[in-house]
Amino acid sequence: MKVSIVVFALNEIDGMKVIMPRIKREWYDQLIIVDGNSTDGTIEYAKEYGYDLFMQKEKGAAAAFRVAMERVTGDILIFFSPDGNSIPEMIPPLIEKMKEGYDMVIVSRYLDGAKSYDDDIVTAFGNRMFTRLISLLFGYKITDSLVMYRAFKRKIVEELDINTKYASWGTQILTRLIKRNLKIGEIPGDEPPRIGGVRKMSPIKNGLQELYMIMREFIKWRE
Repeated sequence: MKVSIVVFALNEIDGMKVIMPRIKREWYDQLIIVDGNSTDGTIEYAKEYGYDLFMQKEKGAAAAFRVAMERVTGDILIFFSPDGNSIPEMIPPLIEKMKEGYDMVIVSRYLDGAKSYDDDIVTAFGNRMFTRLISLLFGYKITDSLVMYRAFKRKIVEELDINTKYASWGTQILTRLIKRNLKIGEIPGDEPPRIGGVRKMSPIKNGLQELYMIMREFIKWRE
């Protein structure tokens, strides 16, 4: 199974310099960087080290996701953050778990002793609340519904018709996989603190988008 790693970047030069060299070439068949028009040297760094770089014409994580899906070629897709929150060394166990027959595998920050060192009170509450809400409404127990660090089967994602303009595209994928009774797995993985840069997530704005997506997918499921 061929592996594509997708790196989303927006002014993450500090994290890129630390994290990207730790992603070993033998772990993947394709690696692309989707950039949201960085101004801090991220673009120049990607070009200097020969990464396949694609620029977003529209703003936001959903636009980055669409750009990525137009260009990935692997059977397994891994979405990865270069800001330090995603541990590169989790890539091999993530791939091995996918090879067990899963359609999606989540690197959970709350499974078997794993911990998010980047959470504050607000994000920790929101992460757990939305995860429990999905488990309750859709009857599928998971421990981390919002983390970006996860792997999918490309063919399955292409069939799901992911069409949101919001950053909650990951939740749309998750809920649609559940509704199709597809196989979802988790492995434990810590989330280290961010390395430099500025957090792009707005707790209130993103929280409302997540709630909207969860309820929309649940209502459509029950219609």
